[in-house]
Amino acid sequence: MGKSEGADTAALPTVDSASQIGVPGLPATGWSADHTLAQLEHLRTHDVAWKDGRVFSLAYLVNSEVHDLATEAYRRFSGDNALNVEAFPSLRAMQRDVLEIVGGWLSAPATARGFFTSGGTESILMAMKAARDQFRHDETRRVATPNVVLPTSAHAAFHKAAAYFDIQLRLVPVCSRTWRAEPAAMAHAADENTVMFVASAPQYPHGVVDPVVEIAALAKSRGANCHVDACMGGVTLPYLTRLGVPLPDWNFAVDGVTSMSVDLHKFGYAAKGASVVMYRDARLRSFQGFITDDWLGGVYGSSGMLGTKSGGPIAAAWAVLHHLGDDGYLRVTRAARETTLAIAEAIRHDERLELRAEPDATLLSFGAAPAINADRPAVDIFAVADALATRGWYVDRQAPPPSIHLTVNAVHATTYRAFLDDLAAVLDDVGVPTTSRGVYGTLE
Repeated sequence: MGKSEGADTAALPTVDSASQIGVPGLPATGWSADHTLAQLEHLRTHDVAWKDGRVFSLAYLVNSEVHDLATEAYRRFSGDNALNVEAFPSLRAMQRDVLEIVGGWLSAPATARGFFTSGGTESILMAMKAARDQFRHDETRRVATPNVVLPTSAHAAFHKAAAYFDIQLRLVPVCSRTWRAEPAAMAHAADENTVMFVASAPQYPHGVVDPVVEIAALAKSRGANCHVDACMGGVTLPYLTRLGVPLPDWNFAVDGVTSMSVDLHKFGYAAKGASVVMYRDARLRSFQGFITDDWLGGVYGSSGMLGTKSGGPIAAAWAVLHHLGDDGYLRVTRAARETTLAIAEAIRHDERLELRAEPDATLLSFGAAPAINADRPAVDIFAVADALATRGWYVDRQAPPPSIHLTVNAVHATTYRAFLDDLAAVLDDVGVPTTSRGVYGTLE
């Protein structure tokens, strides 16, 4: 074969590495694998001990067996790329299986279609983007300045989506007694440019399920979409119903619900990076995707925010769902629910504390009971959180009102008694005011 015109086939010159200026932060000589792993372990010295069941936020665990399985499945497929499942048909098959299972949990109709996403935030972003584009091109409405009506308890990801996609939010206060969305107030906030109403099942701050039936009916009467954010409850609520827990209707069985989001890396106990957004039919889903051939690289299609997607989260979700099975999810949901109720009962019987709401699922929030008199002032609930942290417990702090939030999952069945003992102990000691509110997410 002849040499291409202009090509330089000469070998690269020998470089004396000692004479070169190094890259700041990059070792001049590469580390061994053992040394690198040791440094990783050193870096995590002060991370929260979530595998010990002492963290009521951010991480979810059944036991080491399930976690190790998810980790191994993730490792085996971590380098595979779900951007193009023509090259990786295993990922297509696994996504199809996962979507089928999730559709069953959500009572989705046979027409339903969904996508696997990187998390609840992406699922919510995509549902918002799809609604915007759907009504932007609607032949009868052509909404140029869309708005979404949602309760103030709805997840912050809706705010992020609004900022990304230039959608106005119409925020409506929740009921001051139950913390649930108020459909009548949401109706008042809507207008001809409303493209979506939002409900949560359950909402994160207080763990209660919004009145989905009423909100979906409102959306349908206005010709708008209704998205139910079931990121926290999409896995647990079906099993709680089977366990006899009374719950309002919340899923696709409700007429007017057009899309739903559910996280598998929460109470599905899969590895991080696993969520599903599901639409009632293929037409609604079609507004989520992006496709172009207006560049020199051929057809580019993408279902969500990400282009390249590791196959790891898909494989891990598939593996955990099949490993736990229906009986396993019933078992771990029972454990988490019973633990939630036990914690709620302890809080209910401590006159210094009060539940913000009776938990519908496996989330709960509590704060300080009102002061009785000058000799019995209200407890500083954030000081309680500080004191719990010194004893190795990580809890969410939220406001308003100042509260401690617990995301109770299966692993806490083995640790909650120790948590309640420490909670009782620190309540006797606290008293130093604090203004720390804690954070749900960071910019770093």
